[in-house]
Amino acid sequence: MTAGQPAELKIRAAGSSSIRITLKPQSFTPEFPITPVLPDRDYPNPVLSLREIDKTMKVDVAGLSVEVQPEPLRVVVRGKDGALIQSLIFQDDGDVAFALDEEPVLGLGEGGPPSANNGDWRKAPVEFDRRGRLDKMQPHWQKEAYGSRNPVALLAGTRGWGLYFAAPWGQIDLSQPGTGRFIPIKSVGQVEPRQTMANQSRQLGKGLPPADAFVPGLLDIFVFDAREPAAFMKDVSTISGPAVMPPKWAFGYMQSHRTLEDDAQMVRLVDTFREKHIPLDAVLYLGTGFIPRGWNTLQPSFQFNPEVFKNDPAKVIGELHKRNVMVGLHMVPPDRDRLPSLQGSIPPKKGEPMDDSHLENYWRKHIALVKAGVDAWWPDEGDWFDLYERMKRHQLYYEGPISTQPDRRPWSLHRNGYLGIARWGGWMWSGDTDSSWKTLEAQIAVGINHSLSVSPYWGSDIGGFFSNHELTGELYIRWFQFATFCPLFRSHGRTWWTRLPWGWGLDKLGPIEDPVPPLVSELNNPAIEPIARRYAELRYQLLSYNYTLAWQARSTGMPLMRALWLHYPRDLQAVGLGNEYLWGRDLLVAPVFEKAADHRNVYLPAGIWYDWWTGRSEPGGRTISRAVDLATMPLFVRAGSIIPFDPIRQHTGEIVSEPITLKVYRGANGEFTMYEDDGRSLDYLKNVATWTKFTWNDATSRLTITAAPPPGVKNAANGAREFKVQLFPEGTVKKINYDGSLAEMTF
Repeated sequence: MTAGQPAELKIRAAGSSSIRITLKPQSFTPEFPITPVLPDRDYPNPVLSLREIDKTMKVDVAGLSVEVQPEPLRVVVRGKDGALIQSLIFQDDGDVAFALDEEPVLGLGEGGPPSANNGDWRKAPVEFDRRGRLDKMQPHWQKEAYGSRNPVALLAGTRGWGLYFAAPWGQIDLSQPGTGRFIPIKSVGQVEPRQTMANQSRQLGKGLPPADAFVPGLLDIFVFDAREPAAFMKDVSTISGPAVMPPKWAFGYMQSHRTLEDDAQMVRLVDTFREKHIPLDAVLYLGTGFIPRGWNTLQPSFQFNPEVFKNDPAKVIGELHKRNVMVGLHMVPPDRDRLPSLQGSIPPKKGEPMDDSHLENYWRKHIALVKAGVDAWWPDEGDWFDLYERMKRHQLYYEGPISTQPDRRPWSLHRNGYLGIARWGGWMWSGDTDSSWKTLEAQIAVGINHSLSVSPYWGSDIGGFFSNHELTGELYIRWFQFATFCPLFRSHGRTWWTRLPWGWGLDKLGPIEDPVPPLVSELNNPAIEPIARRYAELRYQLLSYNYTLAWQARSTGMPLMRALWLHYPRDLQAVGLGNEYLWGRDLLVAPVFEKAADHRNVYLPAGIWYDWWTGRSEPGGRTISRAVDLATMPLFVRAGSIIPFDPIRQHTGEIVSEPITLKVYRGANGEFTMYEDDGRSLDYLKNVATWTKFTWNDATSRLTITAAPPPGVKNAANGAREFKVQLFPEGTVKKINYDGSLAEMTF
């Protein structure tokens, strides 16, 4: 029985090491609940389908051993070795209890706990481990340290289990030791439609597939064997849809603008980047209403603001394109209180109602902007959206641009989302946070948990959004260093001149937009700009490495920003750390988040690690104290790493004459497969790309280079090229020619 009705339990494989458990009333005829989160795919037939159970039953599925017990209904999942993965108890009140061990639980989407009412949030410990409280799983806008809350009922138990409660919407209670609890909504009346994602009435009223329609007793749960976290991430990607490749320019630096003077200022600011040799790839412009004078007339509007654009907007955007920057525009929903529920697909499918709510009809409002040269979109707000609308908005800004420019990758940046947005592009930022050292610290944990449970693409406003006396050149540059190793590398915030890389060297704050602006006495600081330039250059020098991480996110599900747990799951000290992380497999990043810091304690997992800045090696399995000055954020490289290191560029599309340098770090065997494509088109979907594998044999000091496309695929480019190879710790540099066939070099 479920919710007092005769029930049916089905268990089937979901991925290589995960299962899907569906408990539903027998009167519910669809195989699964309808949800916009999970893409259509063929699931295997159930290995177990029960309407009655009076004794324990066992089945093997997806490399797991599953035992179903009656009275109360319990599903116990074990590995083939007998190790307990998870145990679920389906209780009479509709709740689902699950095993909770003493090790950290990560994931649960973006953001953290609600704001502290006593005003001491700066003193509260940062939440990384999700245990210890009841999470009501309510999406909401929040400033202070954590930014917008975008909850996802995906849990990563670092002992080696994962759970995703796909339906219905509910709360997650991790407040009690030993037992966690999923508390599903018991009725539609339990929730306020505009405050949660369980918005049944608007969907059913339009005759659309309900996004999260409440069916009493219906439960859809995924259980993952996460003892090998890479397998867990791959299965999450398989279930929610693989990430699409972003355009390469999205990995460059982006500068947001607020109150504008005129179009001449827009061009002049880009010229300043070029004159100062600070790399830049995109400029993003806020809309009017959020500021006195933005790119458009009063939001929501698709009309250029004549007070800003004294010249033809297409001509102005053309001038920006000549300077090799992309242009993105801030967008808001058409009506905050009466937004039609977005529905449909682009192009429309048969039977979709073609009213104002259809994605294609709404997208048509954007086409004139595309024709004027707009490259990217910044859809803001939407904190009140239900689950269906959050997913549809990401779909809109993926399918819409492709329908207008069929062979150009879209890019959009959202404040709201959910698991599954990666297949629509899936870039998010954490929203409007306070400028504070506590916020900087918290954002590290926010980014790691987002990357585990929402999408691989995340970032925060460099410097924080709401300026105050705590915002100084020091805080800005520490945040800039952190953002160098986030997928999104963008400055944005009020009193926006202080978010320019050279802003702290000015003698004026520019347009003041905060009740308590930064102190003027903090200006005229000549130290900040050269440090910002240095880290921006480092970001571009790591372009080939970072772009390969994007391909890894698509092909393996592993995010760019990685919890240490993903590669060191049995290191009990590593798995609980939310203030440092791995950037890909090989780089360990330890942002500095304390004011006037002269050192940073950094935990190094087992192995040998090299200090990026000094080349000095350090044995791992311990915490070290790394001395820092303002220009230094601790960065370490794993022994055996091969890091492709590009020449400095001023934008990602710049053609450079110098070859890529392969930084090879002694101390262990290693390999790295570098991914390359045109960075712009959709040809990668046809495997039109180039894979080059570098292999280091530490015992023989030999580097091997080979072509390594996926099975059945040919490399798109095999032309002759030269690499520099720099061996650490010696620093020796040699050159090697590679023409697509085997090449070897011995040191």
